[in-house]
Amino acid sequence: MKSEHLVLNENYNHNQMVFDEIGEDHVATSIDTPMKADAFDMSDEDKIEKIANHFRQIMETIGLDLSDDSLNGTPKRVAKMFVKEIFKGLDPENKPAPTMFDNKFGYGRMLVEKDISIFSTCEHHFLPIYGTAHIAYIPSEKVIGLSKLNRIAQYYAKRPQVQERLTIQIAEELKRVLETDDVAVYIEARHMCVQSRGVEDVCSSTVTSEYGGKFTEREYRDEFLATIRS
Repeated sequence: MKSEHLVLNENYNHNQMVFDEIGEDHVATSIDTPMKADAFDMSDEDKIEKIANHFRQIMETIGLDLSDDSLNGTPKRVAKMFVKEIFKGLDPENKPAPTMFDNKFGYGRMLVEKDISIFSTCEHHFLPIYGTAHIAYIPSEKVIGLSKLNRIAQYYAKRPQVQERLTIQIAEELKRVLETDDVAVYIEARHMCVQSRGVEDVCSSTVTSEYGGKFTEREYRDEFLATIRS
């Protein structure tokens, strides 16, 4: 039988190995994306210049010859992509303004928007996450323009993410703008950090869901799931 000291030692060594592999911040710690207080003090142009300089150093460090015509413009392209495209969801100025309409038809059943394309970035390895989101809500006095459901999902995807946080952020924003808790969000996505490194599993996908209000009841949840799987 192992002594208590030996067991504690083995547990410590195991935990240290896990920490060394995944880092202290591997798991999401908050519904909110972790942001510095001065995140928007610098202009986009200054951010692009600074990122380009850093990325040039990274490329040179791994041994690439940036005098080559094919590589010379890469640091600037990557920097612009980070700020203006794949991480533009970090900037609240880019948050879509919801277009709301009176529910004049008195529609009271669930409305489902299926197969919304999701392109995000894993915050642990900065590799792509891609898949689809399915959103449903039950209108009260207001309904939202359909394209805004897509835009809200894509806004929160355009930042370093973990899929669990992304799912909750979309749901919470929909509850806020729709002024109802009757919201459901379901995301199925593939993670390049799983596919192209580590276990290199190209077949698996990750599913996350968030249900509020009536969708916590089995009847509504089952109808939603049947609809998105049809």
